Amino acid sequence: MDYKFSNKLANLKPSAIREIFKNLTDPSVISFGGGNPSPESFPVAELKELAKGIFEKDSSVALQYSITEGYTPLREVLKARVKDKFSIGRDFDDTIIVSGGQQGIELACKTFCNEGDVVLCEEPSFIGALNSFRSNGARPVGVACDGEGIIPEMLEEKLKTVENVKLLYIIPTFQNPMGITTNLERRRRVYELCKQYGVMILEDNPYGELRFDGEDIPTIKSMDEEGVVIYCSSLSKILSAGMRIGYVVAPQAVTSKMVVAKQGEDVHTNIFFQMLCHKYMTECDIDEHIKKIRVIYRKKCTLMLDCLEKELPGDITFTRPKGGLFIWCTLPRGLDSAPFVKGLVEKKVAVVPGATFLSDENGKSSSFRLNYSTPSDDDIRRGVKILGEYAKEYLANN
Repeated sequence: MDYKFSNKLANLKPSAIREIFKNLTDPSVISFGGGNPSPESFPVAELKELAKGIFEKDSSVALQYSITEGYTPLREVLKARVKDKFSIGRDFDDTIIVSGGQQGIELACKTFCNEGDVVLCEEPSFIGALNSFRSNGARPVGVACDGEGIIPEMLEEKLKTVENVKLLYIIPTFQNPMGITTNLERRRRVYELCKQYGVMILEDNPYGELRFDGEDIPTIKSMDEEGVVIYCSSLSKILSAGMRIGYVVAPQAVTSKMVVAKQGEDVHTNIFFQMLCHKYMTECDIDEHIKKIRVIYRKKCTLMLDCLEKELPGDITFTRPKGGLFIWCTLPRGLDSAPFVKGLVEKKVAVVPGATFLSDENGKSSSFRLNYSTPSDDDIRRGVKILGEYAKEYLANN
């Protein structure tokens, strides 16, 4: 059979990160390639008891169809939490539950973008979002970043010169893949620029509660008085990634269209897991739980940074995140990281090449991403040692 795939998907490449996962069946491979929360962060005992209670008392609700907008008690709890923690939510806003933050990103693109429209994004950016934009017929266009986040002057240039821009996709806090955080002045400038040019902001904040150092910076959505920002987050990094519970806060006119789009995708998000999240958030101390996660990630990040400092040659630079899950390393002299990463896998250490996160699928990058949340402490030590030895050999020959 000669398959005639749709134009939207014919040339779409699978996520390099998902492909890495497929190759990690070899237990001898140390993976710094994923973006999973630590298994230590799952509140297994509490969830087990809460799940038992749901099946004993509310099984008819938990196993039935539900409304697309989401389980109402969970929506109300999330509304209150983002208002209290992030000053998010105006009278014109509504909150809906989605199947992981990824679906929130996809629905935003589907709601605003026609075939050929442009989504501006940080360069580099989250591969899941980039592929979502591409699969909906939109074209991601990168905006340069530095250690303080997206560069407003570069953003304004794109807004002035690129046609059919519908969205700006941005991860301002502990950005994936770089681990950097956009400073407050730039957040304000980004908001004003998008308001000026009539472009919606899609603010993705899956790591906002994982700060283990420094002070919180106000979200862009907290500045939103005109209905410019779609705020997307999830419970994946603080309760369970596998439950796929995300949420969107956006103007009601926007969420109503996203609900229609969601009905054509999955009808509604898993209702049992929505109920389980609601139970946890109302019957357990979620803030205390998050404090414990921060302790875990502070320890793991500090360990990896110490090992990188010790093992890497001095001309390889790396970011020093204050939260989130990732460290971004850069080779010297503009060397392409793709062959470096390929050779490192042969040494049984997996990282993600930087080109994976570029808006241009054919682009090259001298950087690569490390994850510290998933590997054990011993694997961090052993893996970074192998990385350092290989890097010294590679740079000496290149």
